[in-house]
Amino acid sequence: MDTTTQPITDTKATLALNPLESEAVYIFREVVAQFDRPVLLFSGGKDSITLVRLAQKAFFPAKIPFPLLHIDTGHNFPETIAFRDKLVKELGLELIVRNVQDAIDEGRVIEETGKYASRNMLQTTTLLDALEEFKFDAAIGGARRDEEKARAKERIFSVRDDFGQWDEKNQRPELFNFLNGNIDHGQNVRVFPISNWTELDVWSYIASEKIEIPSIYFAHQRKTFLRDGMLWSAQDDVVFRAEDEEVVEHTVRFRTVGDMSCTAAVLSTADTIEKVVGEIRTSTISERGARIDDKRSEAAMEKRKQQGYF
Repeated sequence: MDTTTQPITDTKATLALNPLESEAVYIFREVVAQFDRPVLLFSGGKDSITLVRLAQKAFFPAKIPFPLLHIDTGHNFPETIAFRDKLVKELGLELIVRNVQDAIDEGRVIEETGKYASRNMLQTTTLLDALEEFKFDAAIGGARRDEEKARAKERIFSVRDDFGQWDEKNQRPELFNFLNGNIDHGQNVRVFPISNWTELDVWSYIASEKIEIPSIYFAHQRKTFLRDGMLWSAQDDVVFRAEDEEVVEHTVRFRTVGDMSCTAAVLSTADTIEKVVGEIRTSTISERGARIDDKRSEAAMEKRKQQGYF
């Protein structure tokens, strides 16, 4: 059978999702039991959308008992923002949005310039401000250990100090399924309910649950240009393009939906969830291989996380 169209229901992958779902539901319930002011970090991407579905299951038939928080760089894909607003409206959720542009206008962060300028790293200041503003003591995120080596070092309950910073060499052990939410005044915790999932697990879960996701994840025609071996969107004004970088229309999709200025597309004909699952099964390129912000240095993500990044 063609792996790009193979059904994913009643497969080994689907069976493997049951304990992952149970673990995530357990983590969500522990967060609400142990913390006073949790919040779910929501980008409109597949991982945070999966978190929303898991949170629904954890607290059904009640509504999700905490708000969503989006740190908007102003350079997000329009398809993602439209999906974010639609989802929040349909589910009746509380959404808090804080904008990186405000920190730029106040002179608290300095916007990069040049060919590789990105607002991705500027999100940290706005995120830490928002956590302080609302006194959130637990920020639930969609990071997974298979994404990037710095994220593999995180605990499920990962403590940040009173400056919002992470010390990867001074973390608590997590034994079995005992989650320790004790924190000192001023500290907060990042929580990762799908830390043990893989990219394929997330897509298989989206397929099995029939979860709606932004159209940008599926193959579509898009004007692009080639730089450093990657395809960049040429129809979004925030992406710098030199005059000699030729615009060509390709059939592409995005594996991640980060800031437009640092997220490249991949050639693909996968226009259904089943085809996306098949494509990921055979892919030899990592999910974050299309993120230029991770290529700035060997330890780029770890340095950002130490400073308080997601």
